[in-house]
Amino acid sequence: MKKILFLSLLFCVSSLIYSQKPTEKTKKEKKTTAQRDTIRIANDSLEYEIIIMEIGFQNWLATQRPESYYSLNFLENRNRIYVQNYNQRVLNPQRYNPDLYFQQINYDPRIHYGKEVNYLLFMYFQFFERQYKQNLRYN
Repeated sequence: MKKILFLSLLFCVSSLIYSQKPTEKTKKEKKTTAQRDTIRIANDSLEYEIIIMEIGFQNWLATQRPESYYSLNFLENRNRIYVQNYNQRVLNPQRYNPDLYFQQINYDPRIHYGKEVNYLLFMYFQFFERQYKQNLRYN
């Protein structure tokens, strides 16, 4: 039986979900609705996927540096910091807005999620910082 790992950030208009789910091959799907942009990345060899639903994220992402610009090591190191600081803010709702910091992220730095997943998570944190005027690099 496959274990399911859910990693979610639920904001007023956004959510980010990782789930361990096998797929036939790496897929990229993009859907745009009237209210949300949805980007889905699935990787069968790692059995993880990331889904980002956020107004304006897809258009913003298209203007950013490509995945090839960053090394996997850089992305993993930044994501460790971002996730750790994000989770600390979830645990402190008196100080940080619980509408922004809704649920902890279960990101295990010992798991190699791959470059594509790490890139998308990193870029989402960059978007989140700009969109909501937050600084996740420091707590």
